[in-house]
Amino acid sequence: MRTRTCAALSCLVILSALVLGGCAKKANQSPSATGAGTTASVNVTADAEKPVAEVQTQAQKMSVADLRATALQYKQAIAEQQTNLQKLVAQVKEIPLAEALGEKAKSLKTEAQKIESSLKALTERFQVYVNQLKEKGGDVSGLTS
Repeated sequence: MRTRTCAALSCLVILSALVLGGCAKKANQSPSATGAGTTASVNVTADAEKPVAEVQTQAQKMSVADLRATALQYKQAIAEQQTNLQKLVAQVKEIPLAEALGEKAKSLKTEAQKIESSLKALTERFQVYVNQLKEKGGDVSGLTS
């Protein structure tokens, strides 16, 4: 029994360390940013599923104002995902050691992993917009940590 308790505690400590030291990004559900491009209006939503190559192509065609609005959307989505992840970590910490290897703990850990991968994807796409904004000489204040 002592071995199971130690193993469960070790899993919780490792999960907590991964969550707290891991990704710092957000959700892929956020209101869309609309702005005027050079010839047409651009409508972009923070999306962790969109291929990075497509994001890069789209960012190159956007105006400075559109880039900033889109980057702000991604920043907001990242913050929301971080909040969700922190809530999950708190739930995992509240699970008694006797139940640490149970189904509830496993499902919470799986959900945390999904959020972490979403955060990573959102961060990568966010950085594309920020880098393009820098290249075009736009204001990146408030977009960097």
